[in-house]
Amino acid sequence: MASTAPIGVFDSGLGGISVAREIRRDMPNEQVLYFGDSANAPYGTKTPEQVRELSFAIVDRFVKQGVKAIVIACNTATSAAADALRDVYDVPIIGMEPALKLACDRGQGHRQRVIVAATPLTLRERKFAVLMDRFKSDHTIFPDPCPDLVEIVEQGRLDDHDLVMRTLHGYFDQYDLSTIDSVVLGCTHFVFYRDYFRELLPDSAAIIDGNPGTVRHLRVVLESLGTLAPDHAIGGIELANSDTSERIAELADALLHR
Repeated sequence: MASTAPIGVFDSGLGGISVAREIRRDMPNEQVLYFGDSANAPYGTKTPEQVRELSFAIVDRFVKQGVKAIVIACNTATSAAADALRDVYDVPIIGMEPALKLACDRGQGHRQRVIVAATPLTLRERKFAVLMDRFKSDHTIFPDPCPDLVEIVEQGRLDDHDLVMRTLHGYFDQYDLSTIDSVVLGCTHFVFYRDYFRELLPDSAAIIDGNPGTVRHLRVVLESLGTLAPDHAIGGIELANSDTSERIAELADALLHR
Protein backbone atom coordinates (compact mmCIF):
# COMPACT_ATOMS: atom_id res chain seq x y z
CA MET A 1 0.00 0.00 0.00
CA ALA A 2 1.34 3.45 -0.94
CA SER A 3 2.38 5.70 1.92
CA THR A 4 0.30 8.49 0.37
CA ALA A 5 -2.91 6.42 0.52
CA PRO A 6 -5.55 7.81 2.88
CA ILE A 7 -6.57 6.61 6.34
CA GLY A 8 -10.24 5.72 6.82
CA VAL A 9 -11.84 6.86 10.08
CA PHE A 10 -15.45 6.06 10.95
CA ASP A 11 -17.93 6.48 13.77
CA SER A 12 -21.61 6.01 14.42
CA GLY A 13 -22.00 9.71 13.80
CA LEU A 14 -20.04 12.88 14.51
CA GLY A 15 -18.09 11.93 17.63
CA GLY A 16 -15.20 10.39 15.71
CA ILE A 17 -14.40 13.79 14.25
CA SER A 18 -12.58 14.30 17.56
CA VAL A 19 -10.25 11.43 16.54
CA ALA A 20 -9.81 12.80 13.01
CA ARG A 21 -8.76 16.13 14.56
CA GLU A 22 -6.22 14.32 16.74
CA ILE A 23 -4.75 12.63 13.66
CA ARG A 24 -4.51 15.98 11.87
CA ARG A 25 -2.79 17.55 14.87
CA ASP A 26 -0.27 14.74 15.45
CA MET A 27 0.18 13.45 11.88
CA PRO A 28 -0.38 16.51 9.66
CA ASN A 29 0.91 14.85 6.49
CA GLU A 30 -1.79 12.17 6.52
CA GLN A 31 -4.92 12.32 4.38
CA VAL A 32 -8.01 11.24 6.35
CA LEU A 33 -11.31 10.06 4.88
CA TYR A 34 -13.90 10.46 7.64
CA PHE A 35 -17.27 8.72 7.48
CA GLY A 36 -19.98 9.38 10.04
CA ASP A 37 -23.04 7.15 10.09
CA SER A 38 -25.42 9.74 11.49
CA ALA A 39 -28.36 8.28 9.52
CA ASN A 40 -28.07 5.21 11.76
CA ALA A 41 -26.91 6.87 14.99
CA PRO A 42 -26.73 6.06 17.80
CA TYR A 43 -24.95 2.70 17.73
CA GLY A 44 -24.86 2.46 21.51
CA THR A 45 -28.51 1.42 21.81
CA LYS A 46 -28.43 -1.08 18.90
CA THR A 47 -27.75 -4.82 19.02
CA PRO A 48 -24.20 -6.07 18.38
CA GLU A 49 -25.45 -7.72 15.17
CA GLN A 50 -26.82 -4.42 13.85
CA VAL A 51 -23.56 -2.62 14.64
CA ARG A 52 -21.50 -5.31 12.89
CA GLU A 53 -23.65 -5.09 9.76
CA LEU A 54 -23.30 -1.30 9.62
CA SER A 55 -19.55 -1.46 10.31
CA PHE A 56 -18.94 -3.98 7.50
CA ALA A 57 -20.75 -1.72 5.04
CA ILE A 58 -18.52 1.23 5.99
CA VAL A 59 -15.29 -0.77 5.85
CA ASP A 60 -16.30 -2.07 2.40
CA ARG A 61 -16.60 1.55 1.33
CA PHE A 62 -13.14 2.39 2.67
CA VAL A 63 -11.49 -0.63 1.05
CA LYS A 64 -12.92 0.42 -2.32
CA GLN A 65 -11.42 3.87 -1.72
CA GLY A 66 -7.97 2.31 -1.27
CA VAL A 67 -7.27 3.22 2.36
CA LYS A 68 -4.02 2.02 3.96
CA ALA A 69 -5.50 1.71 7.46
CA ILE A 70 -8.86 2.07 9.18
CA VAL A 71 -9.56 3.60 12.59
CA ILE A 72 -12.82 2.62 14.25
CA ALA A 73 -13.31 5.93 16.05
CA CYS A 74 -16.15 4.46 18.06
CA ASN A 75 -15.85 2.41 21.24
CA THR A 76 -19.20 0.75 20.53
CA ALA A 77 -18.30 -0.40 17.02
CA THR A 78 -14.91 -1.57 18.27
CA SER A 79 -16.57 -3.70 20.93
CA ALA A 80 -19.12 -5.20 18.57
CA ALA A 81 -17.27 -5.47 15.26
CA ALA A 82 -13.47 -5.04 15.38
CA ASP A 83 -12.56 -8.72 15.71
CA ALA A 84 -14.98 -9.77 12.98
CA LEU A 85 -13.66 -7.06 10.65
CA ARG A 86 -10.04 -8.13 11.22
CA ASP A 87 -10.99 -11.71 10.32
CA VAL A 88 -12.17 -10.55 6.88
CA TYR A 89 -9.97 -7.62 5.81
CA ASP A 90 -6.19 -7.43 5.33
CA VAL A 91 -6.02 -3.68 5.94
CA PRO A 92 -4.84 -2.72 9.47
CA ILE A 93 -7.86 -1.95 11.65
CA ILE A 94 -7.26 0.17 14.76
CA GLY A 95 -9.98 0.04 17.40
CA MET A 96 -10.70 1.98 20.57
CA GLU A 97 -11.57 1.06 24.10
CA PRO A 98 -12.22 3.20 27.19
CA ALA A 99 -8.86 4.38 28.58
CA LEU A 100 -9.39 2.63 31.91
CA LYS A 101 -5.77 1.48 32.22
CA LEU A 102 -4.55 5.04 31.88
CA ALA A 103 -6.97 6.15 34.61
CA CYS A 104 -5.93 3.39 37.00
CA ASP A 105 -2.21 3.83 36.33
CA ARG A 106 -2.47 7.46 37.46
CA GLY A 107 -2.67 6.21 41.04
CA GLN A 108 0.85 4.74 40.87
CA GLY A 109 -0.25 1.80 43.00
CA HIS A 110 -2.92 3.61 45.01
CA ARG A 111 -6.56 2.57 44.65
CA GLN A 112 -8.42 4.79 42.19
CA ARG A 113 -12.12 5.61 41.99
CA VAL A 114 -12.99 5.89 38.29
CA ILE A 115 -16.21 6.64 36.43
CA VAL A 116 -16.34 5.21 32.91
CA ALA A 117 -18.86 7.21 30.87
CA ALA A 118 -19.78 5.35 27.67
CA THR A 119 -22.70 4.07 25.60
CA PRO A 120 -24.93 1.27 26.91
CA LEU A 121 -23.65 -1.23 24.31
CA THR A 122 -19.98 -0.50 25.01
CA LEU A 123 -20.54 -1.20 28.70
CA ARG A 124 -22.60 -4.35 28.02
CA GLU A 125 -20.15 -5.98 25.62
CA ARG A 126 -17.70 -8.68 26.68
CA LYS A 127 -14.73 -6.54 25.59
CA PHE A 128 -15.42 -4.03 28.36
CA ALA A 129 -16.15 -6.79 30.88
CA VAL A 130 -12.71 -8.25 30.19
CA LEU A 131 -11.10 -4.81 30.50
CA MET A 132 -12.89 -4.09 33.78
CA ASP A 133 -11.92 -7.51 35.20
CA ARG A 134 -8.26 -6.50 34.86
CA PHE A 135 -8.65 -3.58 37.24
CA LYS A 136 -11.72 -3.98 39.46
CA SER A 137 -9.95 -5.88 42.25
CA ASP A 138 -7.47 -3.03 42.80
CA HIS A 139 -9.69 -0.08 41.89
CA THR A 140 -13.30 1.06 42.29
CA ILE A 141 -14.89 1.43 38.86
CA PHE A 142 -18.30 2.89 38.10
CA PRO A 143 -19.59 2.12 34.57
CA ASP A 144 -22.08 4.84 33.62
CA PRO A 145 -24.12 4.60 30.38
CA CYS A 146 -24.78 8.11 29.04
CA PRO A 147 -26.70 7.79 25.72
CA ASP A 148 -28.15 11.32 25.83
CA LEU A 149 -24.67 12.80 25.46
CA VAL A 150 -24.44 11.23 22.00
CA GLU A 151 -27.82 12.65 21.02
CA ILE A 152 -26.95 16.20 22.07
CA VAL A 153 -23.92 16.22 19.75
CA GLU A 154 -25.86 14.71 16.87
CA GLN A 155 -28.63 17.28 17.33
CA GLY A 156 -26.16 20.16 17.21
CA ARG A 157 -27.02 21.31 20.74
CA LEU A 158 -23.53 21.17 22.21
CA ASP A 159 -23.56 24.93 22.87
CA ASP A 160 -26.78 24.75 24.92
CA HIS A 161 -25.03 25.12 28.28
CA ASP A 162 -28.14 24.63 30.41
CA LEU A 163 -29.16 21.46 28.55
CA VAL A 164 -25.67 19.97 28.73
CA MET A 165 -25.14 20.71 32.42
CA ARG A 166 -28.63 19.46 33.30
CA THR A 167 -27.90 16.24 31.42
CA LEU A 168 -24.51 15.79 33.08
CA HIS A 169 -25.99 16.36 36.52
CA GLY A 170 -28.65 13.78 35.71
CA TYR A 171 -25.95 11.18 35.13
CA PHE A 172 -23.34 12.17 37.69
CA ASP A 173 -25.15 13.58 40.72
CA GLN A 174 -25.45 9.98 41.99
CA TYR A 175 -21.74 10.13 42.89
CA ASP A 176 -19.83 12.05 45.52
CA LEU A 177 -17.62 13.66 42.90
CA SER A 178 -15.18 14.91 45.52
CA THR A 179 -14.09 11.27 45.96
CA ILE A 180 -13.66 10.54 42.23
CA ASP A 181 -10.09 10.40 40.90
CA SER A 182 -10.94 10.45 37.20
CA VAL A 183 -13.68 10.23 34.60
CA VAL A 184 -12.94 8.20 31.47
CA LEU A 185 -14.67 9.49 28.35
CA GLY A 186 -15.44 6.11 26.75
CA CYS A 187 -17.18 7.50 23.69
CA THR A 188 -15.62 9.79 21.10
CA HIS A 189 -18.70 12.03 21.18
CA PHE A 190 -17.95 12.77 24.84
CA VAL A 191 -14.57 14.36 24.05
CA PHE A 192 -16.48 17.43 22.86
CA TYR A 193 -17.79 17.83 26.44
CA ARG A 194 -14.35 18.18 28.04
CA ASP A 195 -14.91 21.81 29.14
CA TYR A 196 -18.32 20.90 30.56
CA PHE A 197 -16.83 18.00 32.51
CA ARG A 198 -14.18 20.37 33.84
CA GLU A 199 -16.96 22.64 35.08
CA LEU A 200 -18.78 19.71 36.70
CA LEU A 201 -15.83 17.98 38.36
CA PRO A 202 -13.50 19.11 41.15
CA ASP A 203 -10.03 20.19 40.04
CA SER A 204 -8.59 17.04 41.59
CA ALA A 205 -10.46 14.76 39.15
CA ALA A 206 -8.77 13.96 35.84
CA ILE A 207 -10.65 13.78 32.53
CA ILE A 208 -9.24 11.02 30.34
CA ASP A 209 -10.03 9.96 26.78
CA GLY A 210 -8.54 7.38 24.45
CA ASN A 211 -7.95 9.57 21.41
CA PRO A 212 -4.24 10.35 21.95
CA GLY A 213 -3.39 6.70 22.63
CA THR A 214 -5.32 5.57 19.57
CA VAL A 215 -3.46 8.00 17.31
CA ARG A 216 -0.11 6.98 18.81
CA HIS A 217 -0.97 3.34 18.08
CA LEU A 218 -1.95 4.25 14.52
CA ARG A 219 1.42 5.94 14.00
CA VAL A 220 3.29 2.89 15.33
CA VAL A 221 1.36 0.58 12.99
CA LEU A 222 2.00 2.77 9.94
CA GLU A 223 5.69 3.14 10.81
CA SER A 224 6.05 -0.63 11.20
CA LEU A 225 4.51 -1.17 7.76
CA GLY A 226 6.51 1.61 6.13
CA THR A 227 3.33 3.43 5.13
CA LEU A 228 3.62 6.62 7.17
CA ALA A 229 3.02 9.60 4.89
CA PRO A 230 6.22 11.37 3.78
CA ASP A 231 7.03 14.80 5.19
CA HIS A 232 6.28 16.49 1.87
CA ALA A 233 2.76 15.02 1.65
CA ILE A 234 -0.17 17.42 2.02
CA GLY A 235 -2.56 16.11 4.63
CA GLY A 236 -6.19 16.94 5.25
CA ILE A 237 -9.59 15.62 6.28
CA GLU A 238 -12.43 14.83 3.90
CA LEU A 239 -15.80 14.55 5.65
CA ALA A 240 -18.63 12.26 4.47
CA ASN A 241 -21.80 11.11 6.18
CA SER A 242 -24.67 8.70 5.58
CA ASP A 243 -26.97 11.61 6.46
CA THR A 244 -26.44 13.87 3.45
CA SER A 245 -28.45 16.79 4.81
CA GLU A 246 -26.99 20.28 4.83
CA ARG A 247 -27.51 20.41 8.61
CA ILE A 248 -25.21 17.45 9.24
CA ALA A 249 -22.59 18.75 6.78
CA GLU A 250 -22.50 22.12 8.54
CA LEU A 251 -22.44 20.52 11.98
CA ALA A 252 -19.60 18.16 11.02
CA ASP A 253 -17.56 21.07 9.69
CA ALA A 254 -18.26 23.10 12.85
CA LEU A 255 -17.08 20.21 15.06
CA LEU A 256 -13.96 19.75 12.95
CA HIS A 257 -12.99 23.38 13.53
CA ARG A 258 -14.41 23.68 17.06
